Amino acid sequence: MDDSDVQLRPTRADDLWLFERQAVDPEAVGSFNWSGYKDPTHARRQFDQNGLLGPDAGRLVVSNGGTIIGDVAWSRVTYGLPTWWCWNIGISLLPEYRHRGLGTAAQSQLVRYLFGTTPAERIEAYTDVQNKAEQRALEKVGFTRDGVLRSTQFRDGQWCDLYLYSLLRHELETGPGYGYGE
Repeated sequence: MDDSDVQLRPTRADDLWLFERQAVDPEAVGSFNWSGYKDPTHARRQFDQNGLLGPDAGRLVVSNGGTIIGDVAWSRVTYGLPTWWCWNIGISLLPEYRHRGLGTAAQSQLVRYLFGTTPAERIEAYTDVQNKAEQRALEKVGFTRDGVLRSTQFRDGQWCDLYLYSLLRHELETGPGYGYGE
């Protein structure tokens, strides 16, 4: 499998096993995303409501060569007024597909999709300060580390620090990740 076969697509009913697995299997989301067991039927109810594609949040399935390998998600974040908003993105790959560059390709495609279909000026992402692989992936896409969010995420019995990354619309074509995945 190589990253040129990575594709994002809307979720279908027969893909819901992925989200059900992520809700009950810590390995499915990985140690940096695991925050306890969740309702395995939540994604199915959301899918029945809006196909996991709403005006303020969405999820797409990530496939590689036709095989489902994970998902990407985004949600609206506001800073003060409702008109001051940006997207916050995230990714979750199944363990057997991590550390191959597939997540970098998927996040690059998600950024291009969001800038291409919405008027957002900024896309941000955060990751654990110990998650070196995700930090490299975000930087390859063109994100800049903005700073540290101290004691922001409760995981594994303790509060963890996160790095906040951002990418502005004009940086997509000029930043260090320009051309990635094309």
